[in-house]
Amino acid sequence: MTGSGAKTAVEWLASVAPNPEACRREWERNPLGIALLPAGRRWDVLIVPGELGYPTLEVLGRLTGRPGPVLADFGDIRMGFFVPPGTVEGWLGTGIRGAGRGSWIVVPHPGRAGGGGVRWLIPPDGSGTLTDPVPLELAMHEAAAALPRDESE
Repeated sequence: MTGSGAKTAVEWLASVAPNPEACRREWERNPLGIALLPAGRRWDVLIVPGELGYPTLEVLGRLTGRPGPVLADFGDIRMGFFVPPGTVEGWLGTGIRGAGRGSWIVVPHPGRAGGGGVRWLIPPDGSGTLTDPVPLELAMHEAAAALPRDESE
């Protein structure tokens, strides 16, 4: 993402920071292109194991077209789906963690390649689009049902 789309996404993300201007400066100065932002204001993040996250993203794409922003960490061990604020308070799921009010997450600049081990799989578009938790849950169930089972358990 470049140009005005990245600028709008930067503004949207930085708007949750205690000091949005300082956040934008940090993104520009930090060689890794990351900032620490509070969750629970404009979005929560559901954190899913990578082995479930990728198939979930594939199913979700079929269900909804383009979901909201999605992050992946170093080695694709975890993925973070941006969902409406308050979602994580009522979310129950084995192996699923949530970052909501009172949590902070590492967020890469939406217009630069992440060097800090966190990158956008689907960057924010700046409009505030988030992933609807209902189709996300359905996608997780479908993806989990298709995962190979460990017969030794």
